[in-house]
Amino acid sequence: MSTRRIKKIAIIGSGIMGSGIACHFANIGVDVLLLDIVPRELTDAEKAKGLTLEDKAVRNRIVNDSLTASLKSKPSPIYHQSFANRITTGNLEDDIAKVKDVDWIMEVVVERLDIKKQVFEKLEKHRTPGTLITSNTSGIPIKFMSEGRSDDFQKHFCGTHFFNPARYLKLFEIIPGPKTSQEVLDFLNEYGEKFLGKTSVVAKDTPAFIGNRIGIFGIQSLFHQVKEMDLTVEEVDKLTGPVIGRPKSATFRTVDVVGLDTLVHVANGIYENCPNDEAHELFKLPDFINTMMENKWLGSKTGQGFYKKEGKEIKTLDLNTLQYRDKKSAKFATLELTKTVDKVIDRFPILVSGKDKAGEFYRKNFAAMFAYVSNRIPEISDELYKIDDAMKAGFGWEHGPFQIWDAIGVEKGIELMKAEGLEPNAWVKNMLATGNKSFYTVKDGATYFYNIPTKSQEKIPGQDAFIILDNIRKSNEVFKNSEVVIEDLGDGILNCEFQSKMNTIGGDVLAGLNKAVDLAEKDFQGLVIGNQAANFSVGANIGMIFMMAAEQEYDELNMAIKYFQDTMMRMRYSAIPTVAAPHGMSLGGGCELSMHADKVVAAAETYIGLVEFGVGVIPGGGGSKEMALRASDTFKKGDVKLNVLQEYFLTIGMAKVATSAYEAFDLGILQKGKDVVVVNKDRQIATAKAYAKLMAEAGYTQPVKRTDVKVLGKQALGMFLVGTDSMEDSNYISEHDQKIANKLAYVMAGGDLSEPTLVSEQYLLDLEREAFLSLCTERKTLERIQHMLKTGKPLRN
Repeated sequence: MSTRRIKKIAIIGSGIMGSGIACHFANIGVDVLLLDIVPRELTDAEKAKGLTLEDKAVRNRIVNDSLTASLKSKPSPIYHQSFANRITTGNLEDDIAKVKDVDWIMEVVVERLDIKKQVFEKLEKHRTPGTLITSNTSGIPIKFMSEGRSDDFQKHFCGTHFFNPARYLKLFEIIPGPKTSQEVLDFLNEYGEKFLGKTSVVAKDTPAFIGNRIGIFGIQSLFHQVKEMDLTVEEVDKLTGPVIGRPKSATFRTVDVVGLDTLVHVANGIYENCPNDEAHELFKLPDFINTMMENKWLGSKTGQGFYKKEGKEIKTLDLNTLQYRDKKSAKFATLELTKTVDKVIDRFPILVSGKDKAGEFYRKNFAAMFAYVSNRIPEISDELYKIDDAMKAGFGWEHGPFQIWDAIGVEKGIELMKAEGLEPNAWVKNMLATGNKSFYTVKDGATYFYNIPTKSQEKIPGQDAFIILDNIRKSNEVFKNSEVVIEDLGDGILNCEFQSKMNTIGGDVLAGLNKAVDLAEKDFQGLVIGNQAANFSVGANIGMIFMMAAEQEYDELNMAIKYFQDTMMRMRYSAIPTVAAPHGMSLGGGCELSMHADKVVAAAETYIGLVEFGVGVIPGGGGSKEMALRASDTFKKGDVKLNVLQEYFLTIGMAKVATSAYEAFDLGILQKGKDVVVVNKDRQIATAKAYAKLMAEAGYTQPVKRTDVKVLGKQALGMFLVGTDSMEDSNYISEHDQKIANKLAYVMAGGDLSEPTLVSEQYLLDLEREAFLSLCTERKTLERIQHMLKTGKPLRN
């Protein structure tokens, strides 16, 4: 275990990448010194102010402008705007000596070897020996960059390649130079995973390293395949998006966002520097890409690429005529066969068996990818799992190429290759000959990979800090129904995992939660509510609510809402500690559940909020009650209590959603001093388990039910009603918005009590449920729910 600490980092270069990396280090609490060059001439605005090139504001303009633009970009590079205060800006002439005080210097300047070497020469004059020094290059060989530098420099120098945007993409490639010490590599590997929340992958010093070498091959392969199979842009994006576990932007939309010039730069680098690559000619740009480059159709940055926005319409590039045309929908019979298959990994055997053009596409595509990745070992990596890790973390793939190959079957994958005139590398056939039928196996809750030199399955290192539910589900299952699995995490802690569609909360999820509490109270010490799906929970099952409301089954609906409320209270007042582990979208009921746990261990990337206004109701699973309770707990002597209550009211009324876990503290959804944030989502379940265990061992006592919630009655209700009336009069909200807001006001004020009064949680829950049910009788609420079910978007009516 290294004793090295990173308290301060210097980022040299403030472009999109440098500013993004600076923001992410600020996200995790590190002080950042962000430096860039001094401008060589004044702007007109600076001349008008009478400024000179000697003025500090002018000398730091480049870095300040870059950082400001980065902080304004969406999605935001920073967890909370206040974290930007951790970044100090400067320039490479006045402030370069300050690098002597930092623990890590990272170069993120333009991708030119001569410029990088000049920067390193300057930095070495001021760098304190022993300080880490790294380059964020995306492809320049590390060995060339450190030439001529001191032994201490070379020992502490390597590549540390982030993918853009640095906050969101998890890949962190570490590329050793010829003399990089093992201590430095081990430290960076652990630091990337533990502190930066990344998937750290130590790569070899080969062109484009791992992620871009395989990723650009995949895109270039598609560019050639598109012409060969006469596929449209829409068809390729349909085939290479969520259906195979890739981002919604799929292929061509992703290229537009990243920038065609960026992709071409990397592809050309591979073409020029990998003459012995068996797919060398594939990295040659097809004619339509060359034309797009000449026309500067580079994507979002130039306003047009494979897609182009004209007014409100999105046009698509026809790859044959190179003219923009109306978008066409893409449909394939093979894709229809996968609609009922929830798990992406189970779709691959169906996709390669398709009888239509989609099936042919997948057979060709996967055959090429499988052959290519098998031949990249040991060139770019000695271990196959590193290739999968890089593709998942850098390109947002749910499954890496070797995992997909396993899903299809290793021998079946070889068949696909042979049909295309391709062969796998000899080690794959040797693997099969030794009796190993797959690249991965799961044993005792851990994942093992086929190690080529030893010809055996070996445990992937670094798993001890993680709990992977996929690996323990079958062997550690304690209870299961159609929407929940309860697993034994060990050490007396259970986990309740939702498995409904989008992890919505319906009858079986609530039954599973109650069962989990029962089991934990009887035979265990604590309970975690967590899963490792894309999202924690998008809320209550509004389809079920809509059907009950539309058929006017109000008694059943009342019982269903009460069951939800009672389950939340069962969690809060159980005899064992309950820890919620939200991540991704944690909306509506998912947010209410989190707010009723004893502790929340939230992933930093948690988008959480009470969004029920969007479907015409108020939070009915305890959320409205909980906000009134939290406002009451915040009241202090001398406070204007109405103002405090109004903040909590507006959080619900404006359907505010935190764009990070840190923002959720501002909204009162997470609580300072009680709830915690983890940057690496892979560690979340293990961390939640550790807190549950700690609380149990510290002597957890079942809480006493609250009867001391201070509500303000008519005083607050009057203020809210005047406010909503004025907003409706000024057309800021609709008449139905006002009705919903007034119902919420009645609940959070505690009704029309004549004076401030102490009430119980149950009193507020009853008001909340009554308001929820009354809104479900409204035609406009049903219209909102129906619109959300059909389109996934809120309706304003």
